[in-house]
Amino acid sequence: MKVYLQGRLVEHESASIPFDDAGFQHAMGLFETMNAVSGKVFRLQEHLVRLEKSAKELGLARELDKGKLADAVRQTLAANGMDRARVRLTITPGSMSMLKPPAPNQPPPVPTVMVVAQPPTEYDPAYFEKGVTVLVTPPMASPFDPMSGHKTLNYWQRLRTLRQAASVGAGEAIWLNLTNHLASGAVSNVFLIKDGTLLTPIAHGEEESGALHAPVLPGVTRAAVLAIAQAKRWAVRRQMLSVEDLLGADEVFLTNSMWLVLPVTKVEREVVGDGTAGALTREIRQAVLDLVADETAG
Repeated sequence: MKVYLQGRLVEHESASIPFDDAGFQHAMGLFETMNAVSGKVFRLQEHLVRLEKSAKELGLARELDKGKLADAVRQTLAANGMDRARVRLTITPGSMSMLKPPAPNQPPPVPTVMVVAQPPTEYDPAYFEKGVTVLVTPPMASPFDPMSGHKTLNYWQRLRTLRQAASVGAGEAIWLNLTNHLASGAVSNVFLIKDGTLLTPIAHGEEESGALHAPVLPGVTRAAVLAIAQAKRWAVRRQMLSVEDLLGADEVFLTNSMWLVLPVTKVEREVVGDGTAGALTREIRQAVLDLVADETAG
C-alpha cells in the first residue's frame, strides 16, 4: 500500500513522521475521513473547504492549497488502484516547539500532510435493515471549547465513548452538551423525525448572531441530507433537542461519511417508533446512495 506523505508517494512501511511532530506530541492537527466510490471521493471539495475553515479558525494555517490536497487524494487512490476506499487526509503543523517562538528570520514549520487510502469498513447489512441501538453519554460537548465542532486529532474521548457503547452492544454513543441537549454521535451527526419534520442539532457555523458556539461538527453527509430534504420540500428544523425529543421521535438516524445514513431503532432500552427502520429514513438513505453514485460516476 502506498501512502502520500509530504508531497510524495511512499510504501506504507516507509511512511514516518519526526518524533517532534506537533500532531504526535500534542494532538495538534485536523483530519478528514472521506468515502471513495468508483475511484472518486464523494464531495471532496466540501471536505477540503471544511478542513480549510477549521485550519484558519484554529490557527493551524492561514490558508490551504485545496487544489494540491485534492491532487494528493486522487494520486493516493490511483497509486493503490482502489475503486472503493476509506480515505483519511491528516494535516498537522509539523515539527514545532510549543515552548518558544520561532527564531527571527527562521522559516515557519512545514506542515505534515498525509493521505491514506484503505479498504472501506464492511458494515453488516442488518445495520441498515434493522437499525442499531445507541447509548446516551453524560454531558461532554461544550460550547466553551473552541476545538469542538472541528475534526481535530484529539479523538480519544470520542473513541472511548464509542467503545463503551460497543461493550453493551450499541452501535454509537450519543453525546449531550452541557445543558443536556443533544449534540451528536461520537462519530456522527444525529437526526430525528417527528410528524414528518426532520430535526437536527445546530452545527458549528449555523449559530444565530450572538449565540454560544455550537459544539457540533457540520458533517458533509449531514449537509447532503439537508440538501435532499430541501429539494423535496420536506420540513427541516435545526434546533436544540432534548433526550425527551430523542425518545419521543418517530424515527432516528445517524449520518457520517462511511455509513452515510444509519437507522436507530433503540435508545438504550427504549424502542424508537415501532422498532424498525422507518419509511422516511429508508427513503433518505436511498436518496443519499443515489447521490453518491451519481456524483462519483464517469
